[in-house]
Amino acid sequence: MQGCAIQAVQPPRLCGSKRHSVNAETRIWSALSNPVYFRLWSALVVSGCCVSAHEMAATWAMNSLGAPALLLSLMSSAGTLPFFLFTLPAGALADLVDRRRLMRIFNGWLAGSAGLLAICAFLNRLTPEAILGGVFLLGVGFAFQAPVASASIPEIVGKEELPSAIALGGIQMNLSGIIGPALGGFLVPLFGVTAVFAINACAFILVLLAVLTWKRKSLPLDAPLEGFFDSLVGAVRYMRYAPGVRVVLLRNLVFGILIGATPALLPVVGLKVLHLSPVQLGLVFTCMGIGSLAGAVLILEPARKRLKPNQMTVLAGLLLAFSYALMTFTRNSQIFLVVAAVAGAAWTISASELWVAGQRVIPDWIRGRLNATHMMVSQGGIALAGLVWGTLATFLGVEWALLSASALGILSTLMAKKWSIDFSEALNLDPDPLPPFREDPYLPEANDGPITNVVEIEVAPENHVLFFKLAKELRLAFLRNGAFTARLDQDMENPNRFRLYAMVDTWAAHLRLSQRITRDEHALWSEIWQLDVGTKTPRPKRYLGIQHWIPEEAARSRLKPAPGSKAES
Repeated sequence: MQGCAIQAVQPPRLCGSKRHSVNAETRIWSALSNPVYFRLWSALVVSGCCVSAHEMAATWAMNSLGAPALLLSLMSSAGTLPFFLFTLPAGALADLVDRRRLMRIFNGWLAGSAGLLAICAFLNRLTPEAILGGVFLLGVGFAFQAPVASASIPEIVGKEELPSAIALGGIQMNLSGIIGPALGGFLVPLFGVTAVFAINACAFILVLLAVLTWKRKSLPLDAPLEGFFDSLVGAVRYMRYAPGVRVVLLRNLVFGILIGATPALLPVVGLKVLHLSPVQLGLVFTCMGIGSLAGAVLILEPARKRLKPNQMTVLAGLLLAFSYALMTFTRNSQIFLVVAAVAGAAWTISASELWVAGQRVIPDWIRGRLNATHMMVSQGGIALAGLVWGTLATFLGVEWALLSASALGILSTLMAKKWSIDFSEALNLDPDPLPPFREDPYLPEANDGPITNVVEIEVAPENHVLFFKLAKELRLAFLRNGAFTARLDQDMENPNRFRLYAMVDTWAAHLRLSQRITRDEHALWSEIWQLDVGTKTPRPKRYLGIQHWIPEEAARSRLKPAPGSKAES
């Protein structure tokens, strides 16, 4: 279910800004003084409530058509699978294309998808396959919209109001989770699913109109932008060579599979076991939203003062496992509402800490793409969960599926101890480019390359072990920031002399790499520099690769005098 799926990523927004200052409560609404953001936020509150109502109506319609438990569970997969497939390309688009135009396009897509379901229902052509197709189309729209919207908010409100906007974004999601299901539960018996689908389509048009009021300013570029394909490759490269990012992504994947049992099995339990009415089913998801909001407002901040982030995820995993076990044996609808609220609170606590850890391990220059990756992984886990838990419920029964989810919750706490996220608190990924060691008298064109950066350093024998450790970390830093190869060579004539070198595709890639160095990476470079015991100060050199070996081509230098250099004069 799409609303629940989005909440798996978004709850951290509710509480992430409260630790900024003592006066955070007085500033939480300050972003609403921005007229554009006020209109957009108001439209998103209305749209979010309609989306949640739409999901409840779609679930009810699927059950009314006599769909088995597997199809009910696959609704969660249909809504979240697009996040796994399309979010990373959407993150790359958000860095390359006008975000205002993208938001118009994607909200138009969402309005059309909801309207198509309304037409099918009006013409009595609503089938389980049509519902799954409509949910998938909506998921595609959300998958493309989410990275673009997350990258657009800082542009709309600016740095000073960004903490307020983040908090308000979380409040908007929780309000949608509370009001929307109850709204759907009341509207379906009165007007039918056709009206709910149509209202949702109109709400997307309302967001589209709010986006049109945003007059986006073009921002100056410090370095040439990467192409679309290179941008995607860069995101994959960073994940490959950043161990901390891989830890957070692994935790997000397991969390997505675990929490995916909630949207996959809750409708099955409510409709097939407890035989709830539309109003009662809506109240189940409303209680989840209330639990999520209560967990963020009442539990999260006090817990952060006493516990480490990893400890909080462990306790939340145990609480979620306990709630799944209770769902297995609870046959009273009132008690079931309380259990749903407990699951919502556990969901928010764990998702909050994983999201915050994810932000801490991402530098600003690639935040959009890696935020998209986090969404893709967590939603991919939820999509996989719909298939896994739905299959278990179909062949073994919903009780065994819930008990299996409870067992996974306990196992996830053991994994949390091995792959802790506490390391993220010590990271400092603010940009801190290395200063130029010398000015190049000649410069190539932006697309000329490859460029090789070389430096020789002499290290005392007693420092070799430390040097190798630091050089290994520096190699990863160069690779994740844009180099396609980085290595360390040892001089066979003098075993204490080493040569560090890294290669990038083009001069533009070299300029981007130099801008991406963070404070932690800069400190690492300085620590290596202090190990030098050579008689001469190391001088980094840069070389431009020669690709053409025909004599007349090789004789033509591609290097031009740098502006203001002696070579130019």
